[in-house]
Amino acid sequence: MGIELLSGVLLLCILVSFALGAPVGFALGGIAMAVGYATWGEGIFNILPNTFEATLFSFILLAIPLYIYMGQLLTRSGIGDAMFNASQLVIGKVRGSLAISVIGVCSMIGAMVGIIGAGIMTSGSIALKPMLDRGYDKRLALGVIMAGGGLGILIPPSVPMIMFAASTQNSVGKMFIAALFPALLAIIVMVAYILISCKMNPDRAPLGTGAEAKMTPKEKARTLRDGFMSVLLIFAVLGSIISGIATPTESGAIGVVGAIILAFFFKRFRLGMFRMAGMETAMLVSVAMWIILGATLFSNFHLLMGVQDMIAGFTKDLGLPPLGVIILMQLVMLGLGFIIDEFIIVLMCAPLFTPIVVDLGFDPIWFGILMILNIEIAVQTPPYGFALFYLKGIAPPDVTMLDIYKSVTPFILLKLMVLVICMLNPDLVMWLPNKVMG
Repeated sequence: MGIELLSGVLLLCILVSFALGAPVGFALGGIAMAVGYATWGEGIFNILPNTFEATLFSFILLAIPLYIYMGQLLTRSGIGDAMFNASQLVIGKVRGSLAISVIGVCSMIGAMVGIIGAGIMTSGSIALKPMLDRGYDKRLALGVIMAGGGLGILIPPSVPMIMFAASTQNSVGKMFIAALFPALLAIIVMVAYILISCKMNPDRAPLGTGAEAKMTPKEKARTLRDGFMSVLLIFAVLGSIISGIATPTESGAIGVVGAIILAFFFKRFRLGMFRMAGMETAMLVSVAMWIILGATLFSNFHLLMGVQDMIAGFTKDLGLPPLGVIILMQLVMLGLGFIIDEFIIVLMCAPLFTPIVVDLGFDPIWFGILMILNIEIAVQTPPYGFALFYLKGIAPPDVTMLDIYKSVTPFILLKLMVLVICMLNPDLVMWLPNKVMG
């Protein structure tokens, strides 16, 4: 069986499995092993021991449960509320200020949680009701929550970035630093859009309807202190990596300890909260590790088939310039985002595309940032981006899917603009990590 036909069989089997509702990890790993056995016989099972060892005993992947646990502790202890209130006070009395603070806070919450679905649902549970209660336009409220919560995977620490680095043998710290400029650029263009749209249509964002307008100076000082302490932990985690004090895995442990200290500091530490955060983390990590294991088996089998040579030959036959190949890869990943989540896209595409990107003369860290930007857009793009359904799950009953489609469209276009800018200007992405880490 030729490599082209074999790839088609694999893709068809995966799509059928997903349509039937099969668990993702078992579907990917099981299909790879079944097709491999039919093609190569018992020899295919030789990849199992190495794959299990590389996946389940990876020091880099150990960071994933730590970051998820940190996020669960922060959100369940109410620290997200402290960040929200403090950011609103800092921005002040500006039309659209609550929407701007939601972009910032939801981005940080998404970063704490580290995965898109949990980031959007956590952000929405904190921010949606306050925006609607203050008379904000329904579509603006939904759009900024989706945009901010999804942006969390681009702001370190990010679970998909750790997966990319682990699967391509690149530096997690360098990935984290490289993501800072694209994340900042995305926030700037979205804030500019909010300010301009609210200026043109004042009904979208009423002024002076928040509780912060009635706070005493003492209450404002306490709110700012709490918010500052919350943000400080995120910077401490990232700073420990950039400064070389800790590895990404060790910084995850720092984050967990810091989250527990902050819960005590805010007087919100409860054994029940601590236990529920641990249980939720255990469930999320269990699901994630099975997906990682299945996707790694699938990727390893695909690589042994010679799919890299097939893709390289295909792009060569098309006669595309190097940047044209990068654009083609972006289109493939955008399409995948309609049917699968960010974990699987990274684990399927990173081992296949990154060696080709390097052969074309591009930096793998730059390509990794493009991949994260792309995935963030893909899973939020109507009509089938799966993150849309997370938002629908936390929205009021009167919010329709059409409302959600219309709410996310402007922000999707803005993020596409950021992706194109970063694609056409690699130095904008790589200047900071090269300056800091060489």
